[in-house]
Amino acid sequence: MRRLCLNCAYGFLALGVAACLMAALAASCSAQNITVPTSAVAGEPASIAITGSGKATLYILGPGISTKQEVNLGEDLKLRGDALKNAGDYHIVACSDSCHSATFYVSAGKPASLTFLVHPSRVPVSQQDAVSGVAFPFDQFHNLVFTPQTINFQLSAGNASLLNRSVNTQAGVAWFRTSSGKSAGALQVVASLNDFNARRVVQQVASDPCNLRITGQRNAQGILVQTEPVHDCSGNPVPDGTIVSFTATAASGKSTVDAPIKKGVARAEMEATGSAVISGASGVVMGNEVRVGGRP
Repeated sequence: MRRLCLNCAYGFLALGVAACLMAALAASCSAQNITVPTSAVAGEPASIAITGSGKATLYILGPGISTKQEVNLGEDLKLRGDALKNAGDYHIVACSDSCHSATFYVSAGKPASLTFLVHPSRVPVSQQDAVSGVAFPFDQFHNLVFTPQTINFQLSAGNASLLNRSVNTQAGVAWFRTSSGKSAGALQVVASLNDFNARRVVQQVASDPCNLRITGQRNAQGILVQTEPVHDCSGNPVPDGTIVSFTATAASGKSTVDAPIKKGVARAEMEATGSAVISGASGVVMGNEVRVGGRP
């Protein structure tokens, strides 16, 4: 049985096949002669006690680690902190006349950094549940901290506070979802934990045009139509480049011209010899209609 334990352990160290080792030891190995830490922390030293006398071969198998060494039974084995940097399950196997095994868990240490993700990077104003963020606390060895932590989320635009909420992590993550503000510009998003904080910026832009108003008048080339300054429903100027479609309906037929907004206004020249009814639209927003008479 000792040969079976040793062969399987050697196979793991050579090939990284943990399942083989634990399956072979399951029938013959128990943890009754090995005392392992009840609460180990990543990066901190720990000790293992193995009863008996004489020498034994000790295998330590854990996240990112697999070691083999000769130890004296009956003496406490000191594990250095740098051997326990990765949080997770560690398996101890001691083989002399027979093999014995035990398992202990290494928890992440205190939070040392905060990873923060925010979506999206650009959002229209006044949109429900449009901004979301998630935060992950990590210890100094980049282990995800699963013990509950309180993370504070703050959102502000200019001098106005849009959100100030404290959230406890669940399974190592805390999150929020909220509406965008009413003013175009930079939205500051901050997540903080103790002395650590992470800052992100979301660009708020004007939403769809609202209350689109147009005017029209005849000139020598035809009909000049243009919008009044175009804003969204919160009063933010709609970005230049937004398309406004002008449609002229006359006895001779219908024609449409697409014009981009420049400096807040869209304008276009339309050809129509007789009287015409002209309307404007941008996206799903319809504007008013104006009637322009024919040439005298």
